[in-house]
Amino acid sequence: MTKKTETPDAGDQHAPSLEERLKRLEEIVRSLEAADLDMEGALTLFEEGVEHVRGAEETLRIAELKVEELLGPEEDPVVRPLEEGPE
Repeated sequence: MTKKTETPDAGDQHAPSLEERLKRLEEIVRSLEAADLDMEGALTLFEEGVEHVRGAEETLRIAELKVEELLGPEEDPVVRPLEEGPE
């Protein structure tokens, strides 16, 4: 039996956008601060929050790499066609 390597949003049909993740994180923080959750509920929300943080970090990392690629080694913009996504 092989161990599944977990990555944020692995296998998701629709991975949340950065904005959706940030909005959900704000909701999670408000719920946790309200302190009306039992321990299990709080841990479940915390776990979801960690997943959203990791996904947001990955989205930002990819965006940073794209910016670095466009700027090039001398910070001169490099123009190249965008990759076509699945239609």
